[in-house]
Amino acid sequence: MLSVETIVLGNAPLRWQDVVAVARHGAQLELAPVAWGRIDNARAVVERIVARGERAYGISTGLGALCNVLLEGEQLAQLSRNTLLSHACGVGPALTNEQTRAIICAAIANYSHGKSGVQRGVVEMLLALLNRGITPRVPAQGSVGYLTHMAHVGIALLGVGEVSYRDQVVPATQALAAEGLQPVQLGAKDGLCLVNGTPCMTGLSCLALADASRLMQWADVIGAMSFEALRGQLDAFAPEVIALKPHPGMQRVGDNLRALLEGSEVVASSRGLRTQDALSIRAIPQVHGACRDQLAHAAQQIETELNSVTDNPLVLGTPDDYRVVSQANPHGESVAMAADLLAIAVAELGGIAERRLDRLINPLVSGLPAFLVAEPGVNSGMMIVQYVAGALCGENRQLAQPAVLDNFVTSGLQEDHLSLGTSAALKLGKALANSRQILAIEYLLAAQAFEFLKAQHFGVGTHCAWELLRERVSAYDSDRWLAPDIASAAALLSEDGALERVAASIGGLQ
Repeated sequence: MLSVETIVLGNAPLRWQDVVAVARHGAQLELAPVAWGRIDNARAVVERIVARGERAYGISTGLGALCNVLLEGEQLAQLSRNTLLSHACGVGPALTNEQTRAIICAAIANYSHGKSGVQRGVVEMLLALLNRGITPRVPAQGSVGYLTHMAHVGIALLGVGEVSYRDQVVPATQALAAEGLQPVQLGAKDGLCLVNGTPCMTGLSCLALADASRLMQWADVIGAMSFEALRGQLDAFAPEVIALKPHPGMQRVGDNLRALLEGSEVVASSRGLRTQDALSIRAIPQVHGACRDQLAHAAQQIETELNSVTDNPLVLGTPDDYRVVSQANPHGESVAMAADLLAIAVAELGGIAERRLDRLINPLVSGLPAFLVAEPGVNSGMMIVQYVAGALCGENRQLAQPAVLDNFVTSGLQEDHLSLGTSAALKLGKALANSRQILAIEYLLAAQAFEFLKAQHFGVGTHCAWELLRERVSAYDSDRWLAPDIASAAALLSEDGALERVAASIGGLQ
């Protein structure tokens, strides 16, 4: 039996890959003793403020536009409970379990800094949800940056709402009872701690980074197959040529393409076939490389946010010497811009793939049978899958419109500039899904083109990728139901072992 990975948070920065390991792969999350010490210290400050009857936003006052209403006694715990119930008003389909788990993981990372003032029991229960497989049902829509998604997580701690548990959707009370857990009794500031900050957009963006990283490597593999099938001119990828434009991503893509195409008789025999290739073929390093550079920038922004303190107010100092500071760290501008930028890069990745696959089916430029079928006419071949790819590109152009530029006023003029970072992260996820389908279609078409060229040897990496697909999808001899073929190719692009197999054939992908 394989042991489950455990990630201990508190002694070192959390990587976005750690969030993915917890959210997607079931790694256990623990807090180091030093993190618990920080959490307990901040909570002691909150309790000191309450005991003294001091005014402090979110601790002893109402929230947002109600920040000047002073509360006391049992009202403080009631405010926390009411905050979760009133803010849990999202709409639309539920997030996937891994999306909600990523959000919870990012929230715990925020609390681990000990600047929130949340009580230990809240964090313990959030850890229990992750580690025992209890996942709150969180509606996807309704956030202008934060609040609603975490409120739906928070009510599960109270035994309110529904959760996914043991592959079923059940009442939260039922899942808690099955694990021997008691609903949390909230105190001052707990409700506010649970709903503010940037864990929603940050957690979702961590998953997007994982998907984008894998997709960009697959884009090089599949792009190399199309280049080979269209008998591209390899001089455009020569190392001395690529080095003259020293963007880091472009260098890595150039290395990948040359390694994938190494030993190709198709490419070697095509040298001099044309003076230059179309831009969608010869600009693969430039376009894929630019996308990779935006990914690197987005990853830096998102990981910085993941390791930031994003509460308002912040609880600083010790119970004997403290400050409570109201500020704007929950504003998610950095993550929103990063997600928007990455959505543009992902749309471009799909866009150039669609241009390549269009050339594969067009006999005017491909040198291959029309629509990649042996008997065009009675067979339509791969004609309509290009329509599908075009439609997905159109959707991606819409999704690439920046969410961060939207703005409106909330909370009675109190919150009058919003990041829309959660919207940015969610639409990034949709753009990634679309581009995965586009690349799956290109993969099918490039592999089908290979069927007409297999009298010659392909590149070591492209040959491996062709064989890999053929294990799932047979060659296209005559018209058949194509939707399952696309689904099989897309599933392959998401499998951990598939890309690693292609990478191993060339000694590693960059």
